[in-house]
Amino acid sequence: MENPSKFFLILLFLASATFAQRAVQIARLKYSGGGDWYNDPSSEVNLLKYVRQKTNIKTKPEYVYVDIASDDIFRYPILFMTGHGAIKFSEAEARRLRKYLEAGGFLYADDDYGMDKFFRREIKKVFPEKELKELPFSYGLYHIVYDFNYGPPKIHKHNGKRPQGFGIFIGKRLAVYYTYESNPSDGWADPEAHHDPPRIRELALKFGVNLISWILTQ
Repeated sequence: MENPSKFFLILLFLASATFAQRAVQIARLKYSGGGDWYNDPSSEVNLLKYVRQKTNIKTKPEYVYVDIASDDIFRYPILFMTGHGAIKFSEAEARRLRKYLEAGGFLYADDDYGMDKFFRREIKKVFPEKELKELPFSYGLYHIVYDFNYGPPKIHKHNGKRPQGFGIFIGKRLAVYYTYESNPSDGWADPEAHHDPPRIRELALKFGVNLISWILTQ
């Protein structure tokens, strides 16, 4: 688990060269609908610090958010959205998000308990012809640095169901990744936010390393 494969090292070298002039940053996606898109602003910052410590990926661990209606989304290779409740995309926002994803951008959505039905409904506006499909446990994202043999880790109990990871592909590229009943981003937050034990936080952060590495090496 602790030893990256030679294949990963080659891919990561190529990704690092590509991003050598620009540190990787994650932008929080601000959306309408009433859900708390802004919760746990320390999550992305802590993850990017951890990625920088554990890999040779250059990161910029600063909190930044972008409005889905703004052209600013095109400045960031990775958008992250989370929340506990309602999400609402206008038709124009859905078209804009689709344009971003088709241009090579990536969206990671993490259900923080309560946004599942809303996310599924709204992502259907973005890709009406596509379905969210559960990724098999053998998928590369789950093994690129650390092995997660049963998919995304169980960080918070929620409804006690098994954690699942779903994806939408554009061609062969994973463009949207969605975690349900897993909630890694809570594990990235500052320790006092959720009082997760160190072992659980480390598990969540390692999963985040896999996620960032997979995005960059596609």
